[in-house]
Amino acid sequence: MRNYLQKIKVFLMVTTLLFAAVITANAQNREVSGTVLDKTMGDPLPGVTVLVKGTTRGTNTDLDGRYSISLQPGDQVLVFSFVGFSPQEITVGNQSVINVELDEDIQSLQEAVVIGYGTQDKKEITSSVASVGTEGFNKGNFPNPQSLLTGKVAGLNISTPGGSPNAQPTVRLRGISSFGANSAPLVVLDGVIGASIDAVDPNDIESIDVLKDASAAAIYGTRGAAGVILITTKKGSSKKGFSNVTINTFGTAEQATGLIPVLSPDEFRARRPETADFGHNTNWRDEILRTALNGTTNASLSGGFENTTYFASVNYRSNQGVVKNSDRETLNTRLNLSHGALNNRLRMNLNLAFTNTEANDIPGEALLYATILNPTMPIYSTDPNSSFGGYFRPSGFDNNNPVSLINERSNQTKVRNALYSYRAEYDITDDLIVSAQFSQDVLNTLNGQYSSRQDGAPGGGGANNGIAQQNTYDRTNTIISGNLRYETEIFDGMNMSLLGGVETQLFSERGFGVQARQFLYNQSWNNLGAAGIRFGENTNLYSNASKSTLNSVFGRANFNFRNIYFFSATVRAETYSGFGRENQTGYFPAFSAGVDLTQIFDMGPFSQFKLRSSFGIVGQLPPSPTLAIGVYGNGNRIQLDPEDLNSAWVAPRQLNNPNQFLQWETTRELTFGLDYALFNGKITGSMDYYRRNIQDLLFEVGVNVGQPNPFNPRADQPGQFFPYTANTIWANIAGLNSAGFEFLMTANDINLGGGVTWTPTAIFTIYKRARIQDIGAGGLTLPEIRRGVPGAPGVNNAQVIRNIEGERVGDIYGPRLEGILENGTTILSTTSPNEFERLGNALPTGDFGFTNQFNYKNWDMNFLLRGSWGHQMLNSFRLFYEGDGNATWNSVITKNTPTNPVISNAPEQISDFYIEKGDFVRLDNLQFGYNVPTKSSAISNLRFYAGVQNLFTISNFTGVDPEVRWVDTLDPLNPDQLAPGIERRSTYFIPRIWTTGLTITFK
Repeated sequence: MRNYLQKIKVFLMVTTLLFAAVITANAQNREVSGTVLDKTMGDPLPGVTVLVKGTTRGTNTDLDGRYSISLQPGDQVLVFSFVGFSPQEITVGNQSVINVELDEDIQSLQEAVVIGYGTQDKKEITSSVASVGTEGFNKGNFPNPQSLLTGKVAGLNISTPGGSPNAQPTVRLRGISSFGANSAPLVVLDGVIGASIDAVDPNDIESIDVLKDASAAAIYGTRGAAGVILITTKKGSSKKGFSNVTINTFGTAEQATGLIPVLSPDEFRARRPETADFGHNTNWRDEILRTALNGTTNASLSGGFENTTYFASVNYRSNQGVVKNSDRETLNTRLNLSHGALNNRLRMNLNLAFTNTEANDIPGEALLYATILNPTMPIYSTDPNSSFGGYFRPSGFDNNNPVSLINERSNQTKVRNALYSYRAEYDITDDLIVSAQFSQDVLNTLNGQYSSRQDGAPGGGGANNGIAQQNTYDRTNTIISGNLRYETEIFDGMNMSLLGGVETQLFSERGFGVQARQFLYNQSWNNLGAAGIRFGENTNLYSNASKSTLNSVFGRANFNFRNIYFFSATVRAETYSGFGRENQTGYFPAFSAGVDLTQIFDMGPFSQFKLRSSFGIVGQLPPSPTLAIGVYGNGNRIQLDPEDLNSAWVAPRQLNNPNQFLQWETTRELTFGLDYALFNGKITGSMDYYRRNIQDLLFEVGVNVGQPNPFNPRADQPGQFFPYTANTIWANIAGLNSAGFEFLMTANDINLGGGVTWTPTAIFTIYKRARIQDIGAGGLTLPEIRRGVPGAPGVNNAQVIRNIEGERVGDIYGPRLEGILENGTTILSTTSPNEFERLGNALPTGDFGFTNQFNYKNWDMNFLLRGSWGHQMLNSFRLFYEGDGNATWNSVITKNTPTNPVISNAPEQISDFYIEKGDFVRLDNLQFGYNVPTKSSAISNLRFYAGVQNLFTISNFTGVDPEVRWVDTLDPLNPDQLAPGIERRSTYFIPRIWTTGLTITFK
């Protein structure tokens, strides 16, 4: 009986425990459900992630935004998250129905980085990529998009020496990347590869992404060797029935600053013979300079309805230069239209942009003579019989009236650019997307120049009764592209994205030009038919055309395991018609990987510590599609019978030799990087170390006519070669090795107290200058390449920039100054170019930028300090005009100018005395702004702002501008990359720019 009662007790106990377990299980598995909506639009949000906080258990909302999730004991908080929206955490409590409205998160949207043929979350990037949005752009009057990034991206140097309104900046990413091909990064505008930078106004840009290393740029194959700049323009709003009109208008006043000091008229008289005194007091720079008053207006309309978004804009810019008769006027229009159909499975985009630009330039020598012409000379002649338009005409060598030059010569350029792009993509399944794009970039350039009958300068119109010329250049770039994108989760936590595509790019170029002279009376360049002499000296007639094709196949694979481990692989194969038939196809692979250690370990203050490494190979197209073939041009015009015009002929002339083996320049780059964040993103940044090796550099080399051409073998006689039949050949002749370190840090919204917040961003780059390797190929021996002749008078017999195998690009060579005698004569160590020694290097060893954003209530202020260091430059003004060696020129007097004794002889060569450090720090821009509070039903934003650009520069350089000279602009149409570091005497004066403007947005 007793055993029986014990069994009863055990049974009741087990039953009670089972009953309690059932009750507990029911409590554990209670369901919570609800709906997630877009708070702004009130629409359901499908695909929202709903997670139990602290676990990986969760679900996603369906097409109607509904969800249902099972909770366990201890589950207290649900986390709702969706791309583009701010996450929300909701305490469950006793609720069984939880409805949520998510706010749009602008910051989150900006975390998507454009990487080429798509986007990628910033946290997944394993290559070296920088992204700058609208808020991070430079503030001020910037007529070109590149200037928005000056001082903003580590490794990216953007320099515009001088301040001409028509100058385009020189852009270098991680230093020099080629000898004879393009060293500027590839521009991709809304997916259009190689688009004209003139096709977009800075006001219309939403973001700019920079692919810095070869791994990131490899998806663009042969055009990514110098890096890639991806520009994304603004789009309309996806909110139904939403539209606004924004007007941004500002005016500027510009004045020349940093003028090189020269002798006053009285000082000039004291140091010159009486014969040099013409009895006047003329400030030549004052006569050609002005306060330039400019205006810019941007009006845009953006909005959306149903499945359609739109953005339309009109931009007008009027930019006068500080030198009279120099200006630039631009009108740009844009339409971006997007539409979704078939439940948004089909998405279509149309981008149209049209730009008209008219620019007027002044002769560069006018800038020189405004500085050094005799200040006692008059502007106008007192001779009533003067044939120089009433202007005083100085006699002697290298003496020209700058006022006459800017008024008697005209140089106008008209640019018309049309860019249109059509793109469609369709979701075959939820994971598989197909897309296609067609785009065309059409550029038409017309340049006209006229030198009047009164232009008395040597070689000017006065000696030719007027000279006129007209030149046209037309370019069409057509791209047809298609790709497939597949995104899926391979297994739990492992996400994969695959991309495969094909692309054809068609290049077409055409040029035409005419120059004629001898007009009865002054015409313009629009009436060339009025010229009496159309052949012979100081005339010209030419035309040319070329076509080429680039065919590509590319693929990319991205893997992401639980946002911890990341891997990416890319390959592109390209065939280009402009290379030798033996080497028209190239292959460009890349690999990168990364790991975020904060997802594995507790790293204290670090909220991100992502290590990454990458390796990639990219190529470089040649500067012309005809370099591999023996191109023939036109020789001299010969009239066999002087009395019979019909006996005139033009014989062909071979311009260069063929090279069947001409191939891509190839860049191999290895990068190690770190992306970091501390204190939950309060401090963010990155660091990168890279090593770059460039092989098979394209370069034009001189050869001996008649010698065997090893690059052109005879098919009919194996082992034999056709001879050289021209003086030059393009070949792959050398290599470059370089390295560098890049650093970025941003501290977000530091509270300074009193409601003031400060967001500083610091970047710097340290360069290991490029060294030249393995000059020579196919029997071509080229131990060094000399470039950069300083010029006349007296220093035009030596090239001072030497590029020697095993040494650095841009080394400056010359004699050393050993002393100055009591009579002012300079003593040099040598005057023989073969005995010159290295005096410095023209390329920088570092750049930095320091951006600061301050906010106080509705007020804001931002400024940018930037600079470069390590580069030396030849100060041409000091070299030629520092002393009293010529009685007809003025003398420059800088802090480096010797005064006891004063130099008395004309220069024979450069010397270390005229090589100056170019290190500088510049307050590039400073702006104050105020956002006016408004409760108006018609106005959503009203902002006033004022600022200044180029407020001050700190530098020991005593020339016009210490900016890095990456190229020599002696010939502006053919800048020389192998002759950096020479400040030419035609450098435009630097303006200080004062700005005031307003932005208003209407609902």
